[in-house]
Parts: sequence; C-alpha cells; structure tokens
Amino acid sequence: MARKPADPPRQLLLLKLLPNLISILALCAGLTAIRFAIAGNFPMAVLLIGTAAALDGLDGRLARMLKSESAIGAELDSLCDFVNFGVTPALVLYLWALRADTNLGWIAVLVYAVCCMLRLARFNVGSRAEGEPAEKTAFIGVPSPAGAMLALVPMYLVFALNSTVELSPAVVALWMVGIGALMISRTRTPSLKRITIAADLARYALVGSVMVVAALLTYPWITLLILSLTYLSSILWLFLQGLRAPAKP
Repeated sequence: MARKPADPPRQLLLLKLLPNLISILALCAGLTAIRFAIAGNFPMAVLLIGTAAALDGLDGRLARMLKSESAIGAELDSLCDFVNFGVTPALVLYLWALRADTNLGWIAVLVYAVCCMLRLARFNVGSRAEGEPAEKTAFIGVPSPAGAMLALVPMYLVFALNSTVELSPAVVALWMVGIGALMISRTRTPSLKRITIAADLARYALVGSVMVVAALLTYPWITLLILSLTYLSSILWLFLQGLRAPAKP
C-alpha cells in the first residue's frame, strides 16, 4: 500500500516573529541592567530599564499590526514584564541604596516583586475574561512598566541633584512598597494609548513629543523626575474625580 504523502510543513512569515523578538530583546535589556547595577553603573542600569519599557510598548502593537498575536506571545510578554519591571528594578534599587539595611531592603524588594506579579496576573486574567467591559480611558492600578519607572524616582532625584542629597534606605524601601501598593490597588490610572485629541491639535502633540525626547536626551534625570511627578499627579486627579463622581444607584 502506497504511503500517503506527508503534509508540507506550515510556513510562517519571518516578519511575524518580530514581536516575540522585541520581547526577548526587552528581557535582555532588563537582565543586562542587573549586570550594570552589580558593576556600579547605575545610570546605565536605569537607561536599560527604560529601554525595556519602550520595547514593551512596541511588541503588542506590532503583533496586532502584523496579525501575529498568539498565546505563546502573550505568555512571553507577561514573563518578560515580570523580570524587567518586577525583579530588575527591585534588585537595582537594592544594590543602589538598600544594602546598608539588608533586612528592611530585602523585605521591600520582595513586597515590590510580589505586587508586580499580582498586577500582571490580574491583568492577564482580565484580558482573557469574556464579557468584561473594556477600560476606555484608564487602567485599574499602575501598569508594571510605569510602576518600574516610578520605583526608580529616588534615583532620578539623586542623579538630578548630582548626588548632593542622600536618601536613607528606609525612605527608598517605603517608596518601593508604596509603588507596589499602587500597582495592585483599584485606583484608576491614565492610559496614554487610549487618550484621544482633536485632529487640529495633532501637530502640537507631535512637537511636544519631540520636545520631550530632546529633553530626555539632554537632561534625562530632571525630565524623568518631572514626567514621573506628572504621572503621579494625574493619578491623584483621577482619584479625586472618582470621589466627586455621584454614586451609582
């Protein structure tokens, strides 16, 4: 009996692997940030965490544009996010400021990492649940990339002031725990990708974006500090708006 010819292997466009490649590059950036922190090069460590956050904002969009979304890609993105924004910032801050008080510092590291893990787990469950209303203008809780950049605010402050100010390990530890609490909270936080502007203002938004990038390249620490404080102010504003909103019957 003649054998039935085997089906040809399924072909996949190499371009559709690009989103997963970006996720892996983000992971490499996050892990390399730990290496630079161990070597004492903390500015480079912060830069690599920021690079990982920027790459994290690209992989999902590319996957949707290329129509290459997959369950493996979603899991890969979530695992990379935990390493890049849960483990890496906590270890960088520990190596930078918390080793003087080892016990308190390590507790803060564990609390922050667990909060990030819970935030990602809640997001994954919510994104897979059917019938859940989409959040149109805000997230619930600080997203993990934003949480990582907020956790590094003490470093921005010290670097911006050329190390003329010293923060105690207790202050840094409490800041980390506070950011972790924001990540798992039910507080509404702004979602830039869901904010819309009038078409007539698009050119001003582009010019403003160029100004922000130029400021980041020229005065990185002051700019990161201002952006972080602005983001925290927007969270406070949304919180106050929620308090003023009339209760639903």
